Amino acid sequence: MEIENTLAKNITAAGEKAAYDAACKRLLANKIILAWIMKSCLEEYKTHSIHEIAEKYIEGVPQIAETTVNPDEETRNCGEQIQGVKNEDSAIQEGTITYDIRFLAIVPGTEETIRLMVNVEAQNDFYPGYPIIKRALYYCSRMISSQYGSEFTETHYENIRKVYSIWICSNPPKKRENTITRYFIQEEDLVGKVSERKENYDLLTVVMICLGHADDDNYTGVLKLLGVLLSSEKEAEEKKKILQDDFDIAMTKTLESEVSVMCNLSKGVEERGIARGLAQGLERGMETGTLNAIRNLMETLKLTAEQAMEALKVPEAEKAKYAGMLKE
Repeated sequence: MEIENTLAKNITAAGEKAAYDAACKRLLANKIILAWIMKSCLEEYKTHSIHEIAEKYIEGVPQIAETTVNPDEETRNCGEQIQGVKNEDSAIQEGTITYDIRFLAIVPGTEETIRLMVNVEAQNDFYPGYPIIKRALYYCSRMISSQYGSEFTETHYENIRKVYSIWICSNPPKKRENTITRYFIQEEDLVGKVSERKENYDLLTVVMICLGHADDDNYTGVLKLLGVLLSSEKEAEEKKKILQDDFDIAMTKTLESEVSVMCNLSKGVEERGIARGLAQGLERGMETGTLNAIRNLMETLKLTAEQAMEALKVPEAEKAKYAGMLKE
């Protein structure tokens, strides 16, 4: 009999709240989706096919904090969905951070096996009160420092693995919609001319993927794929059809023996997810109104941003968020 595979079932389970619920992390953790992201954003994989990346270069079975990425699915998921390396970094002085998805990937075309550490984050709020890019760079730094004791010891810094932190922003500001931006280390000669081997300094890269609307020339490739996958407006069946027809992502498979189909999320969880989405929509509307009021005061009364926010009694905890929005 034919049944839906893990990705198809996760799309159904996520329903309309995919962008607002942890279900989107399970969707993104599917190997074929990660392969699309890697081919589109990581230079090591740009010449390789999607299926080759998914099947040969994404390392599979390590656990995420001893729990599979998709706890609703049976443990044996036929290797379709990445389970990643441990998703927590703990340091006594720096505390614990939890990554959405983290896994190891083999670099193709190298004589000895070289592995990258890749982190993927789903970010719904582009203005959480600090620049997202700084958090992404912090995640990269933590992934490098966490390698001490496992990948290298004492002064064997030559064994440090390159790390990527990829951020998928579902609600970016308009000027960032349908863009992919990379931040990385590069060599620059200030005096004289030298050439260091790239692998000795090219150790961390941040990629910001900002989704947008379909009426844009850039809405193609991985931007369209992720836009469809995480859409809160498209029905599950429409998503499956687009992914299958436009991106050659299979939604069914034939099994020799019957297996149970993953249960849908409970109705209560769905209702809470939809309610949360509505609340977020209202909150964004209030933010827009407050932002416009700040701008009006600054223009008409020649106030500084701080003075305008004081006049409007903007809570202290929210001032940094509005300051960032004004800069955009």
